[in-house]
Amino acid sequence: MENNNYREIFIKNNIKTTKQREIVFDILMNSNVPLSAKEIFIKLVKKGNNMSLSTIYRILDVFVSKGLVVKSNISKNNKAVYEVKGMEHKHHLVCDCCGKILVLDNCPLEGYERSLEEKTMFDITSHKLEFFGICPECKIKIEGNV
Repeated sequence: MENNNYREIFIKNNIKTTKQREIVFDILMNSNVPLSAKEIFIKLVKKGNNMSLSTIYRILDVFVSKGLVVKSNISKNNKAVYEVKGMEHKHHLVCDCCGKILVLDNCPLEGYERSLEEKTMFDITSHKLEFFGICPECKIKIEGNV
C-alpha cells in the first residue's frame, strides 16, 4: 500500500497525517509479525529515519486509540507488540528463549467458539490465543549445551 492510501486511512479515522505517522504505519503494514516499539525504532534507524522512541510510542498510542492497530502483550517478558488491525484475527507461536513470533495461518477455535456461544448464550466478540514454546533454532542451541 502506498503512503497516499495511508492518508486516506488517517483522514477516515480522524488522525492528523504526518510524515512520522506514515512511516510508522508503513513499517507495521509491511511486517508479517507484530513488532515492539523498539523493533520499529530499529527498522526506522536502518532506513535512515530519525525518530525518538517516545515519539513512536505516542504514534502507536494514537493508532491504538483509533482502532487502526492492535496492542498485545504476547512475549515472555510481557513487552507490548503492535500490528495493524486486519479483517481476520491472528494467533501466534512465541519462543520463550529468543522471543521470535510466528503467525498462525488459521484459527483453530472457530468451531469451538460457535459451540461455546450456543452453550453459554454469550455473543463472543473476540478471542486471543498464543502458544509459547521453543523455536527450532533455540532448541538446537539448548540441546548443544547439554
